[in-house]
Amino acid sequence: MNLLQECKGAGRIGISGHIRPDGDCIGSCMGLYLYLRKELPQAQIRVFLEKPAEIYGCISRIEDVDSSFGEQKKFDVFFALDTAADRLGAALPFFEAAGKRINIDHHISNAKGCGDVNFVDPDASSTCELVYRLLGREGLDVEIAKALYMGIAHDTGCFQYSCTSPDTLRAAADLISYGFDFSRLIDETFFEKTYLQTQILGRALLESIRFMDGRCVVSVLNRKTLDFYGAQPQDLEGIVSQLRTVAGVECAIFMYEMRALEYKVSLRSGDKVDVAAVASYFGGGGHVRAAGCTMLGTAHDVINNLSLHIERQLDGKEAKA
Repeated sequence: MNLLQECKGAGRIGISGHIRPDGDCIGSCMGLYLYLRKELPQAQIRVFLEKPAEIYGCISRIEDVDSSFGEQKKFDVFFALDTAADRLGAALPFFEAAGKRINIDHHISNAKGCGDVNFVDPDASSTCELVYRLLGREGLDVEIAKALYMGIAHDTGCFQYSCTSPDTLRAAADLISYGFDFSRLIDETFFEKTYLQTQILGRALLESIRFMDGRCVVSVLNRKTLDFYGAQPQDLEGIVSQLRTVAGVECAIFMYEMRALEYKVSLRSGDKVDVAAVASYFGGGGHVRAAGCTMLGTAHDVINNLSLHIERQLDGKEAKA
């Protein structure tokens, strides 16, 4: 895909990613935004995301993100990054009405893409890695490189997840050659936690339960607990990954109550459970080792329904990656 050719003649270009944007979503959207601003100064370019967490304030022009999703004129080209259309949230009408819809993604649950033009590679570590491929070295500068490196680092767990490939490491090496302080960037956006986040993490770990002979662990935070701490979804990032580090655990489940009898579920696994298949069964999606969905019912109902599919894979009774 030639990005500039796809945008040729476009007067209005929009960019968005999934609801509750994470580091890869924000990095890919902002990297593409900075690139198009530089290469197409005559075009009006807008980026729409739910309000990014404060930790992403180090990314150039993050203040340009429009989180109001107010009424918009039709876009000539609209990019959906790191997501299928059904997770664009309030940006979905902009995408659907655009003259050309372009989808760049790496989620296996969106393997066919949702645009008129699609660049989807489930084997890529991140959408930022795909944007890096599309831009090429001639399209980069220090601020674009910084945004893309951040997204790659976040979606690979700082290069420790199985999605990390030799191509991923080569891309990262190229990006840090632009001279930004990559160590500080990852400290500030990945490792550092607010005191509130640390409290919530501690509560989630303290109340976690192992089951299936210790092969699974689950932690649930109800609405009352979240309201007590004043916690928002962005304060819950990293909990499920921490649960996954428990020795002997093949699959970790973290759930929080969004509203009465509705839970946001995050899943992480080792090499024995394809959590994307589990999440897809319940209308969600993601990656083989990291996925999520939204489920209705009591916490016990949700855990029981998830456990059925996880146990089948652990016992070799259901296909897995």
